[in-house]
Amino acid sequence: FVADGVFYAELNEFFQHELANEGYSGIEVRVTPTRTEIIIRATQTQDILGVNGRRIRMLTSIVQKRFNFPEGTVELYAEKVAARGLCAVAQCESLKFKLLQGLAVRRAAYSVVRYVMESGAKGCEVIVSGKLRAARAKSMKFSEGFMLHSGNPAQEFIDFAVRHVEMKQGVLGIKVKIMLDSDPTGRLGPKNPLPDIVTILSNDKEEAPLDHPVSESKIPVAEPAAPAAEAPAPVEAF
Repeated sequence: FVADGVFYAELNEFFQHELANEGYSGIEVRVTPTRTEIIIRATQTQDILGVNGRRIRMLTSIVQKRFNFPEGTVELYAEKVAARGLCAVAQCESLKFKLLQGLAVRRAAYSVVRYVMESGAKGCEVIVSGKLRAARAKSMKFSEGFMLHSGNPAQEFIDFAVRHVEMKQGVLGIKVKIMLDSDPTGRLGPKNPLPDIVTILSNDKEEAPLDHPVSESKIPVAEPAAPAAEAPAPVEAF
């Protein structure tokens, strides 16, 4: 169990440095009895594959030699991120790239928040801390929309990422939190809705709209007694 966690952490850190410019967004490791499959999620999958698959083969060879996998027992695949605006890692890397290019912190953070909200997220929060302008370090928070901070829904609906930016004046810390919306297909968010969502079912009976006040009595009305049966008329004999 611990060895699997160390393997995942080291592999994730290696791909963060190696595939930073390709929009690296995380990995998924699938272990089968015959081989180990590593799925790399990124925004630019064609750059990961390389010309004629040359780069993906090079990455496979590096992983195989580093972790002592037998020949042909590890496979690397590249998968494109379904929605780049709903991936916290991709947006964290995007913000890091903008800051390294010299863009102002406030402008870069608000551009990320705007792009995330336009992609269909319910909420977004960006925190940048460190020596931003003055010599004294401080923290700036940019948020918009609805955001959960505790409970089980916060673990299911929140996508979270942290990155460090080595600037000239020092190291900046970046935190990006994205509140996802529920998706029945499971591609853009959890399948189950939030537990406090109330769904009002529509009435099947189509009633005409009321345009005047109507009073309704709740007192039960006694049913009228059934009329007594009439006696048959006597028949006279001739």
